[in-house]
Amino acid sequence: MKTAVIGSGAWGTALAIRLCKNGHDVTMWTYDKNLIPEMEATRRNPRLPGAVLPEGLKISGDYACAVGAKLVVIASPSFPLRSVSKGVAPYIDEDAIVVSVTKGLEQGTHLRMSEVVSQETGKDVVVLTGPSHAEEVSIDVPTGLLSASTDQKKAEFVQDAFMSDTLRVYTSADPVGAELGAALKNVIALCAGITDGLGFGDNTKAMLMTRGLTETARLGVAMGAKKETFTGLAGVGDLIVTCTSMHSRNRRAGILIGQGKDVQTAMKEVGAVVEGYYAAKSAYELGKAKGIDMPITEAAYKVLYEGADVRQAVQALLTRERKPESENPGWL
Repeated sequence: MKTAVIGSGAWGTALAIRLCKNGHDVTMWTYDKNLIPEMEATRRNPRLPGAVLPEGLKISGDYACAVGAKLVVIASPSFPLRSVSKGVAPYIDEDAIVVSVTKGLEQGTHLRMSEVVSQETGKDVVVLTGPSHAEEVSIDVPTGLLSASTDQKKAEFVQDAFMSDTLRVYTSADPVGAELGAALKNVIALCAGITDGLGFGDNTKAMLMTRGLTETARLGVAMGAKKETFTGLAGVGDLIVTCTSMHSRNRRAGILIGQGKDVQTAMKEVGAVVEGYYAAKSAYELGKAKGIDMPITEAAYKVLYEGADVRQAVQALLTRERKPESENPGWL
């Protein structure tokens, strides 16, 4: 099947490699045309240096590479996603299945990534997400993903395209929950990194992850998601992998902030997009608009955007008014 992957970052590259190995005719689009000769000659992408690009993987700097593709995967970072989607839109065939694999929320509009892609392409977009480091997927480390769409046939089409003996793809009818889980876990992972940088332990991280998932699900349900989605791959699964691994840019940035670096310096040192920084603002604003209690997200916002002291932010969370864990504890 002819396939176009629009984006040559680490994740786009890993997915392009997987699709090639699955026997598809794949072209990967890159915005940096200067990198094309190097990638073609070395069969390496500097954004994913540990992976080898299959000989059959074509690389292009022209959006027209999407013409004739039955599957178009949009793998741009969140901040240029709208412009990238707009650029490729005229070249997407009428019967093509479009997939969004970006994790985040659009600044200002608070739209989910598939909503942005849909607005620009006019397509009903499938979401592909889950606990997946590009570094591991590209070298066939066993991984599970979620293909989410309100259209069962489209979700299963994407499932079949990516499934392999090392990549297991499940389907879901809840793209809202899948995307919100993917976007908001980056905020919690950044916070988890901060606790690491402060020198706290496993107990702290377990509490943070659990309560962070609770407030993520709370917001998700208010926005139309199914609560059970947050106990699956796109929720707790993605949260675990992003909060605990040094592959995670969000966790690495958080560690630097916890160690005393200012926010902008920390993100520059990570050297790649820290999606949790942008998602924290959108999540904070959404929580306020929906009247949802999101204390961890609010603390993250204050540290990232208002310069709040991280230790004081932690102390404020620990000394909040006592309460039961569940909103409906079941006592008579």
